[in-house]
Amino acid sequence: MVEEWRHVHNVIVPPAAMTPDEARERAGRNRLANAYLADVLVGCSTVRPPGGEERVATVIARTLPAYRGRGIGTALYEEGLAHARVLGAEAVETVVLAANADGLRFAGARGFAEKERYVLDGEHDEWVDLRLAAARPA
Repeated sequence: MVEEWRHVHNVIVPPAAMTPDEARERAGRNRLANAYLADVLVGCSTVRPPGGEERVATVIARTLPAYRGRGIGTALYEEGLAHARVLGAEAVETVVLAANADGLRFAGARGFAEKERYVLDGEHDEWVDLRLAAARPA
């Protein structure tokens, strides 16, 4: 399961490609899930548990390009959001590679607003942190 999750993650965000060990470590901290059509891997999601005073959870849905526009990302996002609620999230954020126009449109269509743009130290790719506009995850 983790290797398939890693595959989708690495296709969608190549600047942050993970090794198998990094993906296993991430699975120990976050809820990782995969999406399939029949037996075909089509997407994955990550839910980082809520933290900090604001109880902010991070929900990320990724759909492989050939399967976008079929509701897969929406299903992954809604399931991730529901899980974040169960964990007690008071706010929800997501992060998108700035070059991923589809991902930015997807987040915006679900009520996320840009919070900040940044480039990690020693890197050149721009990332966008977005926060769900609703005070409580809806």
